Amino acid sequence: MRDCLLGYPLSLASDWDISSPAPEVEVVSAAKQCGMEVVSVFKNTGTVKLKDEAGAKYEFTRFRSDKYVRGVHTPTEITFTDDIEVDARRRDFCANAVYYDIRADKFVDPLGGIADIENKILRTVAPARKVFGEDGLRLMRLARFAAELGFSPDDECTAGAKEHCALIRDIAPERVYAELNAILLSDLKHGIKDALYHGLKVLEKTGVLKEILPELALGKGMEQPKAFHDHDVLEHSLRCVRYAPPEIRFAALLHDVGKPFCMVRDGNYHAHPEEGARIAAEILTRLKAPKKLIDETCRLVALHMRDYNYLMRETKVRREIVENYPLLDKLFALKQADFSACKDDLTPAPVVTKWQNIYTEMRKEGAPFTLRQLAVSGDDLLALGVPPYEVGTTLNELLLYCALDGTRNNRDALLKRLKKQLEKHA
Repeated sequence: MRDCLLGYPLSLASDWDISSPAPEVEVVSAAKQCGMEVVSVFKNTGTVKLKDEAGAKYEFTRFRSDKYVRGVHTPTEITFTDDIEVDARRRDFCANAVYYDIRADKFVDPLGGIADIENKILRTVAPARKVFGEDGLRLMRLARFAAELGFSPDDECTAGAKEHCALIRDIAPERVYAELNAILLSDLKHGIKDALYHGLKVLEKTGVLKEILPELALGKGMEQPKAFHDHDVLEHSLRCVRYAPPEIRFAALLHDVGKPFCMVRDGNYHAHPEEGARIAAEILTRLKAPKKLIDETCRLVALHMRDYNYLMRETKVRREIVENYPLLDKLFALKQADFSACKDDLTPAPVVTKWQNIYTEMRKEGAPFTLRQLAVSGDDLLALGVPPYEVGTTLNELLLYCALDGTRNNRDALLKRLKKQLEKHA
């Protein structure tokens, strides 16, 4: 009901929550009579998952109260009730404890959640120390709801989360990753401006960021050269996410994660791209992120400082473009976000402009960016007598040779060149 009261179209809802004192067996019977599919039934929690003919999902949960072992997400004791206020107080935030009585055609608000929604406040349904002490996942949900809805936790809520921030360690890493990913994509939910930055700042303020990403949080207060940066390492990283498109936000968040490590070890940031890629791999593996995301993020982190001083020769840039062609657009986006985060400057990043101009010129020349675009194939090389074990290496050498001058990508000219090389080494 929260999103409805915020004015978001009901058609955008991907699932629906239903609650009542009715036992699950009665709900199953009623759902079948309405032509709905019963997906699953969990008698211990009084939960029934349903799906209608259009594919919309519904989750029924019987009115109940829950008891938890400190910090553990799953309740250890469940008591069913017919008291709606008791049910409301088992939830997390008052804004999420507003009901709509279909039969009476009115909202039911046992805990004052409607006022919180109107004022865009996140307030816990019980003392914040109790709410966060019961379930560590609520620490992440606090930041996610703040981000997605543009709400702010009240002082008690923030203090309670901060007091119990260490309980996030008890939550499965997959759940932490899922919530963090949702925060990084939170602006896509309802179009809230700076949603993800707001959510990350809530994680920082409550101390949760230090628990889930200690390597990143170490950058708080770590200064950078004033000529290029207005912010410390951590704030710069959070602002990089703010300026990054959705597809590279983990890379944006972790692009400078090697800086604190290098400063402690070396007293400077020189090796931070390489060390950052290693540390990013450790973090994302720890969070059990998808392998594709891990590999891509680590490569982008390793590459983000390429040509940082704009002194790289054009020939080298051309090779870099070809060698990193599958990630080129994402690399440009990361470089731009990194530049913008230094001084909150949204003008085009000079290094991106330089590389894009070279890339445009290469396309005009007809330069190949992949082996499929190369004018010769592996079969051509075999026909000339190139040993099979050398075909892959030779094709890549030709690809980089053509990258320097797109007019070289001519089949006859390349075969002639190869033939001379083979005769020379015969």
